[in-house]
Amino acid sequence: MSVRVGVLLRHNDETGVSGEGVVADLIEFPDGLCIAHWRSATPSTLIFPNAKQLVAVHGHGGKTEAVFFADLPSPRNE
Repeated sequence: MSVRVGVLLRHNDETGVSGEGVVADLIEFPDGLCIAHWRSATPSTLIFPNAKQLVAVHGHGGKTEAVFFADLPSPRNE
């Protein structure tokens, strides 16, 4: 597995807090660990065991998805 980078894309913000569109930047490491950094006036960074759990917490019932757009090479010492 490679390091992946992506975004958290919110299609509908029923709470009115985060807004719609790209709401966070994501990094997923080869072991599955996923870091989300929110794009907001008061940014925060959260760590999840994997992207699936991130979406389970912040997916708002399918209204938000993790979209990964690049696979970066893993270190040679795997």
